[in-house]
Amino acid sequence: MPKRARILESKTIFRGRAVELKVDRVVEPGGVETTREVVCHPGSVVIVPHLPDGRLILVRQYRHAVRESLWELVAGGMERGETPRQSARRELVEETGYHARILKPLLEFYPSPGILSEKMHLFEAWDLTPSKGQPDADERIETGFFTVNEIMKMIKSHEIRDGKTLVGILLLFGAPPVST
Repeated sequence: MPKRARILESKTIFRGRAVELKVDRVVEPGGVETTREVVCHPGSVVIVPHLPDGRLILVRQYRHAVRESLWELVAGGMERGETPRQSARRELVEETGYHARILKPLLEFYPSPGILSEKMHLFEAWDLTPSKGQPDADERIETGFFTVNEIMKMIKSHEIRDGKTLVGILLLFGAPPVST
């Protein structure tokens, strides 16, 4: 069986600043002919910033798609020509004002592969030094400093529900204990 679909026709129906929406008519592996809507995204980075005292940095910002402000790991889109490491360094400074001497890649994952081409690159950031944050003009970011235990409680109480944050925290620290 072939590993890739055969694209019969592809139409871009929307091109925005951050994403493109395509409608593809394809023959998928196994022979199924169908139409798929695909949100094309250039990729992004997610960073788990470790402070010297053991706390982690999270950011909270309004997310219009879900109409809520969410606590999240530091993250952002990759800009044209950037490597994931360059993007991670830039996003960390922009959102928190911290520089990292050490950036350790952890894994790459697809947050919603049924409709979205975005690949997320997860990093740990160590040996942080403070400077001045440089958020984008349209960002209003609150920075928080939390112990792993506090973050686990926030996950259990559904205060943290962002997928990339759950992936990063649970990969590094495991699932919070379930109360009975």
